[in-house]
Amino acid sequence: MGDPTIVALGGGGFSQEESPLLDDFVLSLAAAEEPRICFLAQASGDSSDYVRRFYDAFTKKPCRPSHLSLFTMPNREPREHLLAQDVVYVGGGSTPNMLAVWRVHGIDEILREAWRSDVVLAGISAGANCWFEHYVTDAFGEELEGAEGLGFLRGTFCPHYDGEPKRRPGFARLVRSGLPDGLACEDGVAAVYEGRELREIVSSRPDGRAFRVGAAGEEPVEARYLA
Repeated sequence: MGDPTIVALGGGGFSQEESPLLDDFVLSLAAAEEPRICFLAQASGDSSDYVRRFYDAFTKKPCRPSHLSLFTMPNREPREHLLAQDVVYVGGGSTPNMLAVWRVHGIDEILREAWRSDVVLAGISAGANCWFEHYVTDAFGEELEGAEGLGFLRGTFCPHYDGEPKRRPGFARLVRSGLPDGLACEDGVAAVYEGRELREIVSSRPDGRAFRVGAAGEEPVEARYLA
């Protein structure tokens, strides 16, 4: 086994952009030639439209897509199915709502087991927030707030750093108020972790950027353009 891999998308992927670069990159990290990839859409309440868009995108790729529903009776046995995957891809929406549902069903511990078993974990927005000790969210109201994630990765994560005007000043305010330092990714940009260490930043845009954000300010992190 190598170091477990997590890909945290600040935005982009099949649900936000026409470019396939980030999704193809996620699939490329799996060892299998036709990786099994399972979509988790609990952050959007298992939106049927979101699930459909996942299948529309991934049935065209060399992979075996599936999804796991939880808001009604689970459509598969969760532990058996998730541990049989090469990639688990988590969609966007409300991070705290998703984590609450996961904890009721024990998905948080199953995903930790999957991560330690070399299943590639990936996700956009809420699906990126969830892996970190803390994250920045607008799920509780108009003002951004910090909240606790699963803690697989250290620090705080902020998605949509250029896509939503309140993200940049809000993250700076929260860090100055005591939220742990962290990483912010623009839309179309993803952070790739091996184990708990940041390996690289990748982007579907030639000008995509990520930033380390602390109380003293922000520092850009070079991104590799995937085209």
